Amino acid sequence: MKRKQRINNTICYIVLILMSIIWLFPFVGLVLQSFRGESGGMVAYLVPHEWSLKNYQFLFGNSSKFLTWYGNTLTIAIFVSLLQTLVVICVSYALSRMRFRGRKALMNIWLVLGMFPGFLTMICLYFLLKTLGLTEAGAVPGLILISVASSGMGYYVCKGYFDTVPKALDEAAILDGATRAQILVKMIIPMSKPIIIYTALVAFMAPWCDYIFASYVAFGYEKGYNVAVAMTRWVWTNDYQGFFTRFCAGGILVAIPVTILFMCLQKYYVEGVTGGAVKG
Repeated sequence: MKRKQRINNTICYIVLILMSIIWLFPFVGLVLQSFRGESGGMVAYLVPHEWSLKNYQFLFGNSSKFLTWYGNTLTIAIFVSLLQTLVVICVSYALSRMRFRGRKALMNIWLVLGMFPGFLTMICLYFLLKTLGLTEAGAVPGLILISVASSGMGYYVCKGYFDTVPKALDEAAILDGATRAQILVKMIIPMSKPIIIYTALVAFMAPWCDYIFASYVAFGYEKGYNVAVAMTRWVWTNDYQGFFTRFCAGGILVAIPVTILFMCLQKYYVEGVTGGAVKG
């Protein structure tokens, strides 16, 4: 039995190692190509013949608007993460702890609306933002507004986590004279750190990787691009041969913040997902 178990474990490790190599290969290629110094587009060899930092120097130079695009993306992601987390916490707490007329109907309506793809509303949202002056030059605040305005519908996981917190704590606090706001701020939020971090991380990721709606709202105005839209325009409308390695370097810089966040908050991310999946 022990020999059979060792054989099975060995096979499992081999399969996992092969899957890891396949999964990491594109990322390794991206890193290596970002340091390639020779000119030209995609090549048949993986390891550069000439190593250079010129691609990164171009990104941080005056001839590139990469820092502007990167700043736009970071601004949108931070504001959406903070505001969306606040909205989701308030909505989740209200639906978890309060009982009011129309509560179940409201939850069912949001559930049905959440089944429709968001891009179906792109045309309506674009004309609404255009009327408010939040397209092209106002693309950054426009994207923040759209992401935050509909964030209350993403209450499912957070509400599930709040349901696991005993309601007896709320009742005891109310007997002591605490208000609903004090219960949320001083009791529920400190006890719900994993789900709050999970919500903030997911909210940060959505605008950081957004391309479709961001390109639609910016509509050709370069200063309103985020990095996803700008780097795609590099390889679509400009010199593909010259911008490929710069595209790889930009991809590395875009991946760094998300990688750091996941490495630092992975523990809370897992706890938030598992805790929010349990209904009290």
